[in-house]
Parts: sequence; C-alpha cells; structure tokens
Amino acid sequence: MLAAMPATPPTSSDLGEPLIRDRGDACPGALRLHRADDGFLARLRLPGGRLTEDQVRVLASAAEELGDGGIGITSRGNAELRGLGDGCGGELAARLRQGGLLPSETHERVRNLVASPAAGLDGLGHGDVQLWVRELDGLLCGTPRAAALSGRFLFVLDDGRGDVAGLGGDVTLIAAEGGSALLRCAGQTFRVPGADAPRAALAAALAFLDAADSAGNGAWRVRELPEGYAPDLTAALAQAGTAAEPAPEPAQTGTAAEPAPEPVPEPDLGPDPVRLPRAAPLAPGPLGAGALHVLAPLGRLTAAQARALLPAAEVRFTPWRGVVVVAPAAGLADLAAHGLVTTPDAPAVGVTACTGRPGCAKSLDDVRAEAVRAPAGPLPVHFSGCERRCGHPHGAWVDVVAAGDGAYLVDGAPTPRTSLIDAVSTARTTTR
Repeated sequence: MLAAMPATPPTSSDLGEPLIRDRGDACPGALRLHRADDGFLARLRLPGGRLTEDQVRVLASAAEELGDGGIGITSRGNAELRGLGDGCGGELAARLRQGGLLPSETHERVRNLVASPAAGLDGLGHGDVQLWVRELDGLLCGTPRAAALSGRFLFVLDDGRGDVAGLGGDVTLIAAEGGSALLRCAGQTFRVPGADAPRAALAAALAFLDAADSAGNGAWRVRELPEGYAPDLTAALAQAGTAAEPAPEPAQTGTAAEPAPEPVPEPDLGPDPVRLPRAAPLAPGPLGAGALHVLAPLGRLTAAQARALLPAAEVRFTPWRGVVVVAPAAGLADLAAHGLVTTPDAPAVGVTACTGRPGCAKSLDDVRAEAVRAPAGPLPVHFSGCERRCGHPHGAWVDVVAAGDGAYLVDGAPTPRTSLIDAVSTARTTTR
C-alpha cells in the first residue's frame, strides 16, 4: 500500500486550535472575477462536470474571444477561464446565461457538486448519480438559505464504485445496493432511500450552516467547525421528511484512492458493517460501449481541443482534469492527434500543476514548464509555485514545490533544478 504524502503545512484547525475566519469567502466565480497577473480569472461551477455540446462551444468561444484561449479543468471538475480583460465581466455573464451555464446569479458559486464521471455509462456502480446531481443542483438554486454556503463547500456524489468518495466532500452521497444511499457528513453516516438522497444532502448542508452560525467562527467547510458544534443531522433529516436511519461508519475495501500512512486495524462496526469500495481514478481510454475518457495536459484544454471533442451527446469534466465524452463522433486516435492524453501509460497521466509564473504573482517559478518534462510513474505528481500548493490532488502524491532561485522541494527534500526531473522520477516510482 502506498503511504499518503504530506500535503500542505498544518493549519490551526489541523493542530486542534480554533479557526476563526474574519472575512467573507473570496473564492472566484462566474460573476466574481479574480484579478491575477495574467488578467482576470473566472471559475464556472459545472455540477457533475456536465456540459452539453452547445455549452462546450460557448466556453471555447469565450476562451478565445475574451480570455487567453484555454479552458482550465479544476480538481472539482469545474472550468476556469484566464486572461480575461478589464470590463469583460458583463459580456461573459451574458454568454454564460444564454448558454444555460448561469442558472442562478445568487447561487452560482455554491454549485460545487462532484460526481462519479462514468456513472450510468459502463455498468459499474449502484446508480446513475448524475440524476441526483441535477436534482440537488435544482434544490440548491431554489433554496435562498443555501446561498450562504461558501464557494469552497463541496458535495460529492459517488455511484458506489468509490472513485470520488475520498475527495474530501463536506456532504457525501454514496449509492448503495438496493436503491439506497449513504449520507456522510461530519463523521456521521445515515442510510436514506435513493429517492430522498438529494433532499437529504441539502438538509445536511443547511444543518452545517446552522452549526457554523452557532460556532461563530465563520467556518467555510465542515472540518472547520470547532469541537462541540457538529451539525444536528438527525433533526435536519427528520425535518426534511427523509426516511433516514443511522448507519455505522463505512469500512474501506478495494483499491485505496486515499491510502492511510500506516496499516491500521479495521474497526469493529458491529454485526452489519457497511462496506465502501475504493477505486482508482478513471484511466484514459474507452469507457463502456459508447464513451471515451481523455485527459487534458496539465489540466488545460485549448479552444481547439474542446471543439475536437464534438459532436457528442454530452461532455463531463472530471476531478482528475479529464473529460468523459459520451457518444463521441471522434475516436481516440483523433483526440490524440489534437494533443489529448488517451492512454493510461502516457507520462502526462497523473501530472498536475498550479498556474505558476507568469500568471500568479505568488509563484516562484514557471512550474508548468517543469511539469511537462515529468516522467511516467504510478504515483501522481503535483508541481506548485509556492507553499499554498493550489490544486493538489488527494491521496498519495509526489509534492514538488518551487522554493525560489531555481530550487525546489521534492517531498520536502531540497532539490536544484538541474536534478529536479531525476528526483521526480525516483519519487514517482518509489513504493512507500
């Protein structure tokens, strides 16, 4: 088993100290643009990563005509446009609104819904959670109180295969056998009927808001709630009219997507334990009988690459910075010719990087230029321009951080630029 690598330095909440946020959440959105060194940045929430063919065209045109020509795919399967010019916010909003990408101006930043990208396509899992995504998105946008959620609050909807369940959701729904669902939030697990799952997820999120108000520390995420302020899920689910039953915390089985640092004894879950499989990220290649999965190099599509995905019945951005193309007209060879990653053994698989220089003022180097040279290996690797490590993956990963003056840290070890690729190669292929 691979050991989890150290990620960001510990925060006050990690150390058990009370975290107090004394400012509002400034997470960018489609309407709240972020000024960067390369222009303005817009982040578009795409529930379940889902886009229609027309919406892909809208994004490609907006990227070319208003931005730097690229579409970034985030670790939540959302889209980013960079290099936007001054005064283009109104034009961008109008385009997104016309394309159906801005259904609620008051709730556009809280529509963070990650779902199993292959749900309903390959015969695996216990249900098509993309249907839950659409219902939950409608409930969120139709609930005024939900607009108070931060732009960082995350809903995760796993179809039972375990591919996204470990992505750190604040509220996680997992499709289970027999048409039921597991709802997980704040260390509590409930079993609910599948028909109640979206309503139960919303109820849990609203219970978090109540707990955050009571705590008074401005928490944006469930893990930021201080001790003694857990959401009252039992009351919230009952008030929402869901037929929820407490369930034991699931045991993990299968391939570990987020391994533990050391083997630990399996807890005693009682006579009827819940088993949750864990699956590796979706590999590039064919997906079922009628879909394909490809990766965007370093998580960015050019407008031309986005259009190369079409025509298609549907496109889904994935949390691994890839794209699932449903009923595509193009084949894998065509997409590879456009520079997309189509095979699981390509060096680019699992390699990600933050924006780096020159786009980010905090970055200490052009980390994307280094990341394209990364060799193949079983472990993911993430290149960061500074210690914030923006966009790093979950689970076990090789941590490459620019330290200034051409130096790097590779899993904490000082490494000169001249030895960087050798150090990354060793780290990517080492079993921990």
